[in-house]
Amino acid sequence: MSERHLHIAGHVAERHITRAGQGGDRDVFEYALLRVVPRVERGERINAGVLVYCRARSYLGARTHLDATRLLALDPDADTAGIRAALTAVENICAGGDAAGQARHDDAGRRFRWLVAPRSTVVQPGPVHTGLTTDPAAETERLLALLVR
Repeated sequence: MSERHLHIAGHVAERHITRAGQGGDRDVFEYALLRVVPRVERGERINAGVLVYCRARSYLGARTHLDATRLLALDPDADTAGIRAALTAVENICAGGDAAGQARHDDAGRRFRWLVAPRSTVVQPGPVHTGLTTDPAAETERLLALLVR
């Protein structure tokens, strides 16, 4: 069934269900924000990057942007150089190859799952969300502009 009708409080709403191979040229992608939490005990954070994974296109990418002014407003003693290095490491892991270190042998899906696993560090992944895209690299840039910058 490609369409379903939902009856909600006397209204009929159409809902389109897309199955594998039926999305036209759009593919499912997953994404998560990278958040910087300079003082974990306070829980304050800023968005500093986005991870995008599209299995159908074997794409894994990350784009980061650290707003040092916002970061230092949360914690004047924050290690901006160390945080930038951690964000660069995430980009390298997504890119694969020798710069990914031990993860260079893992497929894109395994690297994405490892990167979005919850952790209690200064750079943390947010929850994973999904969407449809025709161009995962362009989606990475769009999400960075929309949610981080």
